[in-house]
Amino acid sequence: MIDRSSPIPFYVQLKDAILGRIDRSEWKAGDQLPSEPELCVQYGVSRTVVRQALQDLEFEGKIRREKGRGTFVAAAKITESLAQDLTGFFQDMADKGREAVSKVLRLEILAAQGKVASQLALAAGQSVIAIERLRYVEDLPLVLVTTFLPYERCRGLENEDLRNQSLYAVLQHKFGLTIASGRRTMEAVGANQREADLLQVSVGTPLMLLDSVGFLEDGTPIELFHALHRGDRSRFEVELIRKRPMP
Repeated sequence: MIDRSSPIPFYVQLKDAILGRIDRSEWKAGDQLPSEPELCVQYGVSRTVVRQALQDLEFEGKIRREKGRGTFVAAAKITESLAQDLTGFFQDMADKGREAVSKVLRLEILAAQGKVASQLALAAGQSVIAIERLRYVEDLPLVLVTTFLPYERCRGLENEDLRNQSLYAVLQHKFGLTIASGRRTMEAVGANQREADLLQVSVGTPLMLLDSVGFLEDGTPIELFHALHRGDRSRFEVELIRKRPMP
């Protein structure tokens, strides 16, 4: 399967061969790959070639290597959209045919301070509803998100069951609040002990942090959220639109 007359490096050919077997479901998510010596024999290449191919596959998230155990096929990442139609995570997953469920860890009324007050254009001390949820997709803990909303605009939200329904849908249908636009930032952070425990990863594991402010049609900020996504199971899709031709 390695073409020795090809100008394509051996490690690239080996990587493609392994990917082909994964794509054909010869090796499925969770299956253990042959050991490095076994791959050397199967493909007639050196240990250096095998290690380079596996290193690239691990970097691309196609495999995972566990010290003392071996190399395994990684589960496919769950794609989310950064340019959603502002329908929220729940609807975004439903549109992709995936079941999303939330475990509500905290739901309380607090006095807004610091960043929360400034981002929601509230005076310090005004009441906000704080909702912390652990979002599961097909039984996998994927996102830990904390949301803040002005309490005066959505009194009674604290009594809603948010485990199996979209927060955005509740805001729209029960409180007449439709989020029309938003501003989001994304950065990589390391998981602390609590985050690691909840998301079932190791301390220090890379997480993708999304900070977002949602606005009503008139520009009033109505929602602030802080979402930590598992880096090993998430990827984000961005839709780019060219508004006008270049001069």
